Amino acid sequence: MKTIGIDFGTKRIGIAMTDAEGILAYPFKVIVKTTRDALFSELLEIFETEKVDEIVVGLPLSLDGEDTLTTRQVRNFATSLGRRTTLPIHLVDERLSSVAAEEELKEAGLWNRKRKKNLDSQAAKIILETWQARA
Repeated sequence: MKTIGIDFGTKRIGIAMTDAEGILAYPFKVIVKTTRDALFSELLEIFETEKVDEIVVGLPLSLDGEDTLTTRQVRNFATSLGRRTTLPIHLVDERLSSVAAEEELKEAGLWNRKRKKNLDSQAAKIILETWQARA
């Protein structure tokens, strides 16, 4: 089962994907947000082209597990996405996924500019791996 992971941000959306068997997660791309319609159009195209079976969206809770403004934005995004696709959408706690992604990229030897460019898709990969570990 092919799954896509989404790290939602107000400026960029990180995308990760699993292989067709749903075993290996890898960073896929970063979408720079322009308009809401363009974002959803690009996501739906990815779902179709990549033959995605389910969607995992990172839910940025505060460190004490409470909702924040960003948490509400992500919930609204997931609801809007759900109106546009019949694919199942799962929310997964993504606390500290960006910190972990930053560490992975540092360990891989990426410099600051390359790290920043890849951070969102790497965070989406971690979100996807978190989901896989729970499933």
